[in-house]
Amino acid sequence: MQVTYNWLKDFVEINIAPEELAEKLTMAGLEVTSLKPAGEDWVFEIEVTSNRPDWLSVVGIAREVSAITGKKLAQRKFKPVVYTRKQSGELSIDVQDKKDCPLYTAKIIRGIRVSFAPDWLRQRLELVGCRSINSIVDITNYVLFEYGEPLHAFDLGRLEGKNIIVRRAKDGEKIITIDGQSQVLGPNILVIADKNRVVAVAGIMGGQDTEVSYSTKDILLEAAVFDPLIIRRARQKLGMQSESAYRFERGINPQIVEEASQRARELIEEIGGGKCVIAQGQGILKAKKLNISLELKRVEKILGKSISLGRIKGILGYLGFKVAPKRKNILGVSIPVHRQDVAREEDLIEEIARILGYDEIPTTLPAIKPQITIDKTRSLITLVKNILVGLGLNEVVTYSLISRELSAKLNPGKEGEIEILNPLSKEQEVLRTALASGLLDCVSRNLNHKQDYINIFEVAKVFAKNNNHSKEGFNLAIALCGIKPRLFKQGLVKDEVGILHLKGLVETVLSRVGIKHYCFKQEDNAESVGVYINKERIGLLLEVGRGNLEKFEIKNRKVVVAELSLERLLAEAGTQKKFVPLPLYPGITRDISLLINEKTVIEEMILAVQEKGKPWLREVRVTDYYRGKQIPLGFKGLTISCFYRSDERTLTETEIHPLHAALVAVLEERFGVKIR
Repeated sequence: MQVTYNWLKDFVEINIAPEELAEKLTMAGLEVTSLKPAGEDWVFEIEVTSNRPDWLSVVGIAREVSAITGKKLAQRKFKPVVYTRKQSGELSIDVQDKKDCPLYTAKIIRGIRVSFAPDWLRQRLELVGCRSINSIVDITNYVLFEYGEPLHAFDLGRLEGKNIIVRRAKDGEKIITIDGQSQVLGPNILVIADKNRVVAVAGIMGGQDTEVSYSTKDILLEAAVFDPLIIRRARQKLGMQSESAYRFERGINPQIVEEASQRARELIEEIGGGKCVIAQGQGILKAKKLNISLELKRVEKILGKSISLGRIKGILGYLGFKVAPKRKNILGVSIPVHRQDVAREEDLIEEIARILGYDEIPTTLPAIKPQITIDKTRSLITLVKNILVGLGLNEVVTYSLISRELSAKLNPGKEGEIEILNPLSKEQEVLRTALASGLLDCVSRNLNHKQDYINIFEVAKVFAKNNNHSKEGFNLAIALCGIKPRLFKQGLVKDEVGILHLKGLVETVLSRVGIKHYCFKQEDNAESVGVYINKERIGLLLEVGRGNLEKFEIKNRKVVVAELSLERLLAEAGTQKKFVPLPLYPGITRDISLLINEKTVIEEMILAVQEKGKPWLREVRVTDYYRGKQIPLGFKGLTISCFYRSDERTLTETEIHPLHAALVAVLEERFGVKIR
C-alpha cells in the first residue's frame, strides 16, 4: 500500500518529519518498506498484513497516525442524498442473491463533463502508482485509495434498459474488460449485468462496452459490498488482478460505503459538473456488534508495566474503539466494524502495546530489575583494544607512576608533570604525562631479550597539571620496531616498519569506530605527522629520533610511535551500523597515470577529484607508485584509479568520458600534473 505524507495530513495534523513518522509506523506494526521524496511530498510504501484490510486506505493509515501522534482524526461532512425506496422508473436494482452482494448502491449523475483530472488529483494518483485515465475514472480510483471502498462508474447512455442486475454469470457468457482482454465466464463468477448483457465482473473490473469516455454525459456510480470468497475465486479463475479485487477479497467495511460514494459524488459534481438526480440501494449490511471487557490489572500483568487509565482510553479511542467504564478498574470496549480482527481482551492489550511502543515494554519480569549500567566509554575502549589485537598487536601494561629519569627522557621540560609528595621508590616519583616513554622502555627490554620484531600498544590514563588543577584522560599509544618477513607471490620480502605502517593501523582504528572525517598532516617537524579529526589535532605519529633512542639504550634500530587522545577520539565515534543495499548496477573503472611534483600533497589532489566527480564517482585511490630512470628528478609517477557507478542505471561511455576528462583537467590546472 502506497500513501503520501501530504495525503495523510488531509486527515490528521502531523508535526513530525516523514522519516520519524516512518519509524513510528513501523514500530506500531505498519512496516514502512521504503520512503521516497517526491517533489514537495513523500511516498510511503507500507507492507499490509492480510488481517488488516482497514490499512488499505489513506483513512485507515491516518487513523493509526492519529493514535501514534495523539492528534484527532478529521471527519468529513457531506450533503445528504435521499435514497428512494421505490423504483423511480429510471433505474431498478435487482440483487439475485443477498449472500453474494449484501449491499449495492447506485447514484445517477447527469450532465457531467469528462476531461482531464486536475493536476493535484493526477499527481496524487501517480505517486501511489495509479495511471490517470480521465476525470471520472480518476475520481473513483482516488476514492478507492482514500477510503478503501472500490467504486465503478458506468456510462449510463450505454446501459441497455433501466436495470442493474447483480447475478451469477451464465455458462459461456463473455465480456471484454477495460484492459482489452476477452473473458469467458461461468456460474461461479459474480457479474453486473444490464437488460441484455454482462457489463462488469463484480468487484474486479468493468467492461469496455460501458466504460466512461470523453463523450459520456451521464453516469451510474456503483458502491457495493461483495462476498470476499466469491471475488477471490473469480479472480483466481480468470487470472485477473486489480486494486478493487485486492480490497474486496479481504473484506470491506460496510460503514464506509456510503461515505466513499458521497465523497466521489461530491468530487464529480465539483470537477465534472452535473448533478445527482437518483440514488438507490438494496440491502443493509448489519455488522455484528462485539463488546469486550478490559481489566486494567490484566493489562499491567501482561505488559509488565502500569499504564494510566487516561492513556489506555486515549489509545483505544484514537483507533476507533468506543470505551466506557463498566465496573471498577474494568472498561467496556465496543469493537468498530473495521476491526474484525479484534475478538478478545488480549487483542486489545496488543493494540495498547503497539501504539504505546514495544520499546516501552519491559523485556524482563517486573520483579527482576538488575542494576547493571553500561559504561559507553569502557565498551568503546574494549572495542579499540579488540581491533588492535585483531591487527596482530600485543597489549602491554606499564606503570602510571614512573621515575623522573624516565619522564625526562621524552619530557625534558617537566611541563604539566605531577609529582608525588611521598614516593615509595625512585621508580614512582611522578605520574606519567604520556604513554610513549613507557612503550619505548618496553621496546628496549624486548630488544635486550633478542626479540627482532616488536608491535605493542597500550590504552591507559595519563595525567597532567593545568593551572594548579590536575586532569586525567585515556590515551592510546602504539610502538613498532624491527623487520617482519612477508611472503608474497614474488618471494620473501623483509618489511621494515615505518610511519606508513603506523598510519595504516591508526586509519583502521578510526574507520572501525565510525569516524569518517579524519586526516593526517605533516607537522613542522618532518619526522612527525599529526592526526586530525574535524580539524582538531588528537595525536601524533613520529619516528623517534636517534638521540631519544639512545636515552633508552636502543641502537641501530628504527622505532615509530603513535600517541592519541582516546577521549577525543571516542567523542567522535559512532559504532551504530547502517545497512547499505548492494548495488544493482555495475560500475566502470578508469585509471589516470600521471607525473606529479614531490611536494604535491596527494590527499588534497584526491579530495579535489572526489569533489569534481560527484555524483557518479564512488571511489578514488592510488594503485601504483613509481620512481626510476623514466621519471624526472623531483617528480614521482602515480596511477590513480577512479570508480564510477550510478544507483539508477548502468552508466555508458558517453556519460563517463566527459566526467573523466573533467577530472583530468582539474589535476592539470590545479596541481600541474603531467599525464603519462
